Amino acid sequence: MNVWIAIAVTAVGCYLAKLLGLLVPDGALERPAVRRLAALLPVALLAALTAQQTFSTGGQLVLDARAAGLAAAAVALLLRAPFLVVVAVAVAATAAVRALA
Repeated sequence: MNVWIAIAVTAVGCYLAKLLGLLVPDGALERPAVRRLAALLPVALLAALTAQQTFSTGGQLVLDARAAGLAAAAVALLLRAPFLVVVAVAVAATAAVRALA
């Protein structure tokens, strides 16, 4: 029964967060600082998630094949490769390091 309570509390919390967003005045959303923050925040969150998923396992800092894949993807991005090529390069580099290790 505790799971259903958690689900209900989460659903209510999500609804209230959405309602709070709708109640923000339009003038507050049009300010340049808010626009800049709204543009940069998703990039920062995605970068933090990528770093956390790449360099940690079980709460410990690790440097393994995933880091090699990320480095290979970064090089492919610097070379302006298309997205699918970047993903393929990252997968190939990760697989190669895992095969050699």
